[in-house]
Amino acid sequence: MTRDLRITFLGDSFVQGLGDPEYRGWPGRALQQAGVTATAFNLGIRRNTSADVRRRWAAELTARLLPGADNRLVVSVGSNDAMLEDGAPRVGHAGTLTNLAAVLDGAHALGLTALVVGPPPVVCGGPEHLDRLLRLVPDQRGLCERRGVPFLDVTRALAEDPVWVAEATAGDGAHPGAGGYRRLAGLVLAAGFAGWLTNDLPRS
Repeated sequence: MTRDLRITFLGDSFVQGLGDPEYRGWPGRALQQAGVTATAFNLGIRRNTSADVRRRWAAELTARLLPGADNRLVVSVGSNDAMLEDGAPRVGHAGTLTNLAAVLDGAHALGLTALVVGPPPVVCGGPEHLDRLLRLVPDQRGLCERRGVPFLDVTRALAEDPVWVAEATAGDGAHPGAGGYRRLAGLVLAAGFAGWLTNDLPRS
């Protein structure tokens, strides 16, 4: 019997794939390159912070679960949190971690297998935004490790990737085109996404 794999991708506009002329973003490319058959739901929303994701995740996700299927969750938050608004980050460091923990703990209660992708850098946010993300990433990783959830770190690699930076700069300052999302999909796959998809892992 074929495994019924259902994956919900939850997060912001980088999850949504904003700016991609092919409308696949990194989730579509990563699934295609992994060669895995799955029912995928993209629940990325532009400008969503971790607080926004925390408020909406339960209703949106539970409507897409199928009893008896291999229901999985991929979440990526933090990029919008670290952007300045009125002189301060939209969501502070501790708040981002609290919100992510709430989503992962809720997913665990539903019996979901979860995975977290680190926050992509917003090029127009400058070095200060990148610094906030680089301080956040180790704590996100630690939070995930304590829950037995894989964490895929992509932040610094994207900040140093010439295609990501060039395409974001040529666009709206934040979102790349097809090439940038292709690079992000490659990083996610190299960090362990394909193995997470193809192996029957313990529930998170």
